[in-house]
Amino acid sequence: MNIEHFAHETGQAVRRYEYDDHSMLAVDFGPRSEATVDLVGGTVIVVDGGDQYELELPDDAGDAHTFMKNGVLTIELEADL
Repeated sequence: MNIEHFAHETGQAVRRYEYDDHSMLAVDFGPRSEATVDLVGGTVIVVDGGDQYELELPDDAGDAHTFMKNGVLTIELEADL
């Protein structure tokens, strides 16, 4: 599922930030969340308790980096320069 569909389906707020050399997506799972994240190819896999979400990155996404801190998933996408 893509990020927009995930946000609509789960009611999660997804914010996108654009910079000159990269863009960033942030999803707040809540401060009590113990979610973990992994990146496999073009898919971000989030496991939160008994739920698992597979989020497809855009086809034109450059290198991606993901991390989870205090219940906030951050996906950084490098621009293709």
